[in-house]
Amino acid sequence: MNAIGQATFATKNWDEKPYSEIDAGRKLNRVQATFTYNGDIEGEGTLEYLMAYSPDGTGSFVGLERIVGRIGNRSGSFVAQHTGTFDPKSVSTHWEFVPGLGTEALEGLVGGGELKLEGHGPYPFSFQYDFDQ
Repeated sequence: MNAIGQATFATKNWDEKPYSEIDAGRKLNRVQATFTYNGDIEGEGTLEYLMAYSPDGTGSFVGLERIVGRIGNRSGSFVAQHTGTFDPKSVSTHWEFVPGLGTEALEGLVGGGELKLEGHGPYPFSFQYDFDQ
């Protein structure tokens, strides 16, 4: 990757509902969320997560987010794949830009990053990126 970006994101909307309640606090939830971004990523993302909860409040998740806006001086949209784990105090996320899903000036975007979230946002993060064209 030839560039490192810095940005923050905040949660604009979070709608979480169970789709399979197993027993004793074990459950599978679906989340529809909207995030706003500022910094080297400017824009808004719409996201769907699938989350698995254990009785102790720990768990894991996967998700896809479409972000419309810009990275640096390039505008368009792109898709980020999220995978991660959580506990009652923090979230660890691996982010990866999905190849082939960038549009307009963000076509060819590749990269991603790692995020560790604690407390309430906005959350700062860094990411690596490049363009494969």
